[in-house]
Amino acid sequence: MAFAIRSLRILCKKSNVSCNTSYSTLGKPLMRLNLISASPKLFFHSSGNKTISPKIGGKLSSNIRSSPIAKLVENFNDSNQDDPISRQKKEQEEEEEYRKQREQSWKMMKWSFILFGVATTIGGSLFIYELVKPTYDEDGKIIEDEFSQLPFYEMIWKRLCKELNYYKKFVQEPSGDKLLPDPLKYPFMQPPYTLVLEMTDLLVHPDWTYQTGWRFKKRPGVDQFLEQLTMPNFEIVVYTAEQGHIVFPILDSLDRNGYIMYRLVRDATRFIDGHHVKDLDALNRDLSKVIVIDWNPNNVKLHPQNALVLPRWNGNDDDTTLNDLAAFLKMIHATNVADVRDVITYYQQFDNPLEAFRENQRKLLQQMEDEKMQKQQMQNSKTLTSRWRSSFVKPQTS
Repeated sequence: MAFAIRSLRILCKKSNVSCNTSYSTLGKPLMRLNLISASPKLFFHSSGNKTISPKIGGKLSSNIRSSPIAKLVENFNDSNQDDPISRQKKEQEEEEEYRKQREQSWKMMKWSFILFGVATTIGGSLFIYELVKPTYDEDGKIIEDEFSQLPFYEMIWKRLCKELNYYKKFVQEPSGDKLLPDPLKYPFMQPPYTLVLEMTDLLVHPDWTYQTGWRFKKRPGVDQFLEQLTMPNFEIVVYTAEQGHIVFPILDSLDRNGYIMYRLVRDATRFIDGHHVKDLDALNRDLSKVIVIDWNPNNVKLHPQNALVLPRWNGNDDDTTLNDLAAFLKMIHATNVADVRDVITYYQQFDNPLEAFRENQRKLLQQMEDEKMQKQQMQNSKTLTSRWRSSFVKPQTS
């Protein structure tokens, strides 16, 4: 290593002998390599087996300046040599370019808003014209309505309000005054009670995963529940606020035997205060025989006396609610309740109506068992007394 350093120092001295100046490459920073720009370049070559001594040719600076390191150093030196005036000029140019870009963006945004406003105005005008334009008969004559004799602007305003109220009612009110057909007449059999069920989180539960997407899980015991309560005991109706394209495929898969007689979806509800409410007045049934099972009180707030509100099912597999509900409904049918609202109103005072029903059933069975035991004991005592009298009492002889 020492020999190499010594040889390099001698080489630098020889290369600068003509300038009466010697520069040492040791101890100088890399950025000052341009100081040896006058140094010549050495070439080594051989001829056969004889090595020829080095010859001087060209300049060393041409090779050094062509290297990437020299270019980097040169750029660095140039940047350090920039005066404050040129730096300030560059900053002003950059600011001017940024200002032009911002003005261009603002112009594009302004024109976009103008075009949107024009398109909205034209579209709104055409929409209003379609709503308020007069109707024509087959001969092309205008059919007069109740607003035809009014001044022009008042006529347009009245017709517009009428059409908007029509679409408002179309969204807020049920699709018809009679959601169900008239009850069956004799000799056909009409079930005595109408059972209205919610679908989501009562019969099925929506479930979503990354692997499967959206699926609907059947509640435990739902098949037996529908089978036990169908005709001729109850007229089963599914009434939900879900869209029809969601409800119908699910019920087709859930109810393969056709136990559910009618299906009512969102267009059959009444939109009140942001909620789709079930309107039982439009069912075309006697409300004293209508039982609604739901988990959301807002869905049945128009007729709370007909609604049995149960806890919401979250998809657990150990649920037995439908079994208890089937027993409760069969009890109503077996006892031939005249007005189901009296029974429902009684059980609405409990947080869990079915749990209260189970407790009442347990007490009733215990009471019936006690009465049965008492009757059996009385019967046994009468039997023993009759045997004792026949054994010890002798009849009188004349």
